[in-house]
Amino acid sequence: MSKYERLWKYIVDSGQDQLTIPFSAVERITGIPLDYSFLGYKKELLDYGYQVDHIFLKKQEIQISRIK
Repeated sequence: MSKYERLWKYIVDSGQDQLTIPFSAVERITGIPLDYSFLGYKKELLDYGYQVDHIFLKKQEIQISRIK
């Protein structure tokens, strides 16, 4: 199981076409702080029908959208 499995489930369960998730919410959902390794894990989200569009370091947010 991926360390971001709970986050992927949260995104799918939201049913939204687009989400912006603060880094702090990722930590709350997964129980681990967001770190550089996320860049390698983000491709797993494609298997759930979503993609990471942008990672805003300054705003500390991740923008995600459903694949059409």
